[in-house]
Amino acid sequence: MNRRDLLKTSLAASVATLAPAQVFAQARPTASRDAQLIGIAREQLARVGDGIWKRDIVGIADFGLHSSRRRFHFVDLVNERVESYHVSHGTGSDSEHDGWLKRYSNIEGSEATSRGAYMTRSWYTGLYGTSIRLDGLDPTNDMALPRAIVMHQAEYARPEHIDRWGRLGRSNGCFALGPDQFDAVLLKLSGGRLLYAESLGLAEDGSRVAPPVTQTELLRGPGGGTFERTNPGVF
Repeated sequence: MNRRDLLKTSLAASVATLAPAQVFAQARPTASRDAQLIGIAREQLARVGDGIWKRDIVGIADFGLHSSRRRFHFVDLVNERVESYHVSHGTGSDSEHDGWLKRYSNIEGSEATSRGAYMTRSWYTGLYGTSIRLDGLDPTNDMALPRAIVMHQAEYARPEHIDRWGRLGRSNGCFALGPDQFDAVLLKLSGGRLLYAESLGLAEDGSRVAPPVTQTELLRGPGGGTFERTNPGVF
């Protein structure tokens, strides 16, 4: 056997000794991140309980990442697959318009993104065409329906917008995706499925990265005024 054949044989033997998960991880650089997202999707489904009608697919919006990153994850729990897209956050969450979310809020008129679990509802035709209504399931987003926080398409959420400006445009607190990406979400995520929004900071390689900005939550005080809470905790 010549040296080239010997190397081929040794390589094949090395691959054969790897566990299937190891081979999968080598083939997909995002395998570690995707495994964590699948785990988070299952944890959130268990947390919200029977309030979710359809439990096969979960959407996860990771606002711990910059808006130029693919931070909206479409998690298929049946086939254990993850597809990632871009998603905008609200104007009230990023007054500097630098692409980083700095503030969450559930207050009407804040134009900010709200964190927590949502259930997707029916389609309707609005300002941005076909959109998906959202029902907030946590105290941090239970005003979603009165605030008209929905999922919709927008030109400012196209990947091409990033090529020009280095970031996406901002919504009024809604989950806005580019038209092409929104079509996939519209078909697969609407109708009683879970959408979860939080600052996870999950990088493509599975590591956790902290945003370079302080993230706060704008809350309504007992006397009617507002105040901000730094580093929102768990529910």
